[in-house]
Amino acid sequence: MKLTKTLFFTLALFLVCQLGVAQTVEEIISNYFENTGGIDNWNKLEGIKMSASMNQGGMEIPLEIYQFKDGRQMQVVNFQGKKIKQGVYDGERLWSHNFLTMEAEESDAEATANFKLELNDFPDSFLDYKNKGYLVELLGTETFDGTDTFKVKLVKEPLTIDGEKVDDISFYYFDMENFVLIAMQSEITSGEAKGMISEVTFSDYQEIGGLYFPFSMTQGVKDQPGVPISMSEIVLNPKVDDLEFKFPVKQ
Repeated sequence: MKLTKTLFFTLALFLVCQLGVAQTVEEIISNYFENTGGIDNWNKLEGIKMSASMNQGGMEIPLEIYQFKDGRQMQVVNFQGKKIKQGVYDGERLWSHNFLTMEAEESDAEATANFKLELNDFPDSFLDYKNKGYLVELLGTETFDGTDTFKVKLVKEPLTIDGEKVDDISFYYFDMENFVLIAMQSEITSGEAKGMISEVTFSDYQEIGGLYFPFSMTQGVKDQPGVPISMSEIVLNPKVDDLEFKFPVKQ
């Protein structure tokens, strides 16, 4: 009898493992959208405003993030009584405030061109990925921070770095139990951290207007302490004056 029970348990465990591996990448992505609100609801989303705070060296810094389907984007950092805008795009120009001078500075042509490639990704890179020309591949299963996950590779349009074409490849980790995204990794292709692996983790999913969003994130470099970001409020389809995105003209 003991042998029979052991054999039954072994077979059951084998079947569970095989079911996990048998998931196709299309099924994983489909389940991901289904469990976070449904593809139809994601397609209807026109814009989003996220109010958050990031913990930088023990200091809580308020942050607002705006993203719209028409391409407008903006991050507003509230620091020492000043509103510092970063990554602002009005549909034509990409610009940011200089943290030292507080002057608005327009991004160069290469950075702007790379940014425009990301506009297809609202509200999610995997939404309608085939028509975007993106390639996805299931690399198998992997344990990430104690959680069993499906590891999916996403290849998007190449970026241009210092005049050279560079592959834009990211790796996504989906919880095998409920298919929500728990982490994303990609290689840093420029700057002092070039060659290192950027890592963003996601948790504390909450429902807003029928869609589920992570209210807790950590952003940084793999195997190094990251910057925690906590959401306090998410507003769907907010109304924002177009002037907020316009490049300031000196008087």
